[in-house]
Amino acid sequence: MTDIRRRPGDGTGGLRTGAATFESLREQAVALRREGLSRREIRDRLAVHNNDILNRLLEGEPPPEWTKRPNAKDDLRDRARELRLQGLTYDRIQAELGCSKSSISLWVRDLPKPERRRTTEEASDIAKRGWERTLAVRDEERQRTKRQAAAEIDALSDRELFILGVGLYWAEGSKDKPYDRRERVIFTNSDPDMIRVYLTWLRRLGVKGEHLRYSIMIHETADVTRAEEFWARFVGVGAGRFLKTTLKGHSPKTTRKNTGENYYGCLAIRVLQSAGLYRRIEGWWCGIVGAASEADHRNRT
Repeated sequence: MTDIRRRPGDGTGGLRTGAATFESLREQAVALRREGLSRREIRDRLAVHNNDILNRLLEGEPPPEWTKRPNAKDDLRDRARELRLQGLTYDRIQAELGCSKSSISLWVRDLPKPERRRTTEEASDIAKRGWERTLAVRDEERQRTKRQAAAEIDALSDRELFILGVGLYWAEGSKDKPYDRRERVIFTNSDPDMIRVYLTWLRRLGVKGEHLRYSIMIHETADVTRAEEFWARFVGVGAGRFLKTTLKGHSPKTTRKNTGENYYGCLAIRVLQSAGLYRRIEGWWCGIVGAASEADHRNRT
């Protein structure tokens, strides 16, 4: 093994060599690099485990092509450089490609700047269109990611739905406290999709529809009647299954974000005579925690 250690204040930049001089070691490193070896392979081959020294040994030597990770923005960068050479400004390139001006700056900063030949109003309009294009590209990427992620979820097995529902309830459902005994199954949420999954889970547990009662909690300034009609249609039951709606007041100084035509408040779903079910849910959750802890222990050892 080559003896390479740092020693401050000498003429070799802090290196002390034993059997091999720095120059001969660099020749070996460069030769290995040109054979196509990666930094890790060279490090292991020469037993050089100090990154600073390894950097000096490989200084000026480009990595082999196979070690370079593909960059999804390579095509955008090339196109941005083409447009810059055609005389386009950052704003116009942004409007054309939809990428951020900070990225464009990094890609083309070594190229000559075009001569500006537009008014302030024209520049402002181009900048606005560029930003709108960037937002559109980001939204397309966001929606594409969501679609791809949704496609990764296949049909749920009964057990998967069961475990999902336990976690969902423990996150959003009412829980018993030593200082406040509440062994009742009550789930409250404003997201219709979450409500749909929860109701599916209850059916998976064998809970009958006649054992459910519903109530709405909503701000007093909202359209209460419209919200009551929405939730009744959503769960598919008559008004007789709904308890009295709870109106939430708020200070005039409060700035609410949950407004608009799609605001329907929160729906609370109660399971009647559910102390036994609640205890089982709590037990299921404890089982999940224990199983997850065991799995984590196995992964760490």
